[in-house]
Amino acid sequence: MTSYTCIEVYTPLPGIGAIKLNRPNVLNALSLQTMIELVQAFEAYDNDSTVRCIVLHGNEKAFAAGADITEMSDADAIEMLRRDQFSRWERIRLTRTPVIAAVSGFALGGGCELAMVCDMIVASDTAQFGQPEINIGVMPGAGGTQRLTRAVGKALAMEMVLTGRMISARQALQAGLVNRVVPTEVYLDEAMALAQDVAAKAPVAARLAKESVLKAFSTTLEGGMEFERKNFYMLFATEDQKEGMKAFVEKRKPEWKGK
Repeated sequence: MTSYTCIEVYTPLPGIGAIKLNRPNVLNALSLQTMIELVQAFEAYDNDSTVRCIVLHGNEKAFAAGADITEMSDADAIEMLRRDQFSRWERIRLTRTPVIAAVSGFALGGGCELAMVCDMIVASDTAQFGQPEINIGVMPGAGGTQRLTRAVGKALAMEMVLTGRMISARQALQAGLVNRVVPTEVYLDEAMALAQDVAAKAPVAARLAKESVLKAFSTTLEGGMEFERKNFYMLFATEDQKEGMKAFVEKRKPEWKGK
């Protein structure tokens, strides 16, 4: 079993893999080691056929308050290019298993970007989202100018990126950044319940459906429709499609095999 120092990995419920950011003394700042461990955990879950949904979370005070600035404050452009730290973000983005972020407290900078890499976000009523990189002389580099704009629109994204101001969980919900807002004491339970709903569906269909939704952000409507149809047709080669439709006709609960 892989040994982790910056995260905790556990299985809270059947079919669900959980990852906890565990650097509370620095508000779960995303160090290079943290990102390395996150990639390892995501890829391990993605290759485990028993895991049908992943929940990523921090603690009540912070999901993640940003990158670990101490690791990059003295770096020059060539050093940052050599590190290629954003390649790890790309590997997380390529996770095929549906991923839910459970966010409480601060989700700032890289923390906000990490939440947005996930497929859905359940927020506590104390959650705060922001891209404050402008306050330290830089700008978002892990998707903050791109995913945020696609989620909340140009006006709000521009204000958040150019002023560094945070928005509340309720504002994030109104803007379409998060799926739901619940009391802090139940935010993780709510995320787990949503994960259970996802994990109860046909696994191959869930993966291809996720892939198709994400395709909408990188192609034209025509290209996306073509991609969607191919994935739809592909599912008719699965045992789960036969089982799902047979169970529907027979008025019983399907038994998914993930095949």
